[in-house]
Amino acid sequence: MSANGLEVFDTTVQKANGWLKDIMSSLGWAERERAYLALRTTLHALRDRLTVDEVAQRGAQLPMLVRGIYYEGWNPGDTPPSAVRHREEFLARIALVFGTDDAESVASAVFGVLSHRISEGEIADVRQALPAEIRELWQPQATV
Repeated sequence: MSANGLEVFDTTVQKANGWLKDIMSSLGWAERERAYLALRTTLHALRDRLTVDEVAQRGAQLPMLVRGIYYEGWNPGDTPPSAVRHREEFLARIALVFGTDDAESVASAVFGVLSHRISEGEIADVRQALPAEIRELWQPQATV
């Protein structure tokens, strides 16, 4: 019997919890809420850096619940994708939630989970779409 009434909901909750556990493990955190904020903040910073087509392509690779987090509050006309070109600008979005000292480790941890949970080819495409300064945060071997 399904805990949420539909197997598809149970499955997506289970997958999302796996992502959060990976982030918690990578950062040495015990708080699931912090892991959720890390995932959400980094996904939004990444999403707002990509073109509309790239956002849609990347979103299709995410589990349903994580995809909802990714698209939450997104209005394609609000933020020109090329606005964030530099590492400091990208990390500033994350630093608003986690502070300057933790922004890089949060971004790297979430990128590591993405590398672990999404196909290698898709990750290569995402990394290629990023400016070199931001791409440096996402090491191809970084996995959980």
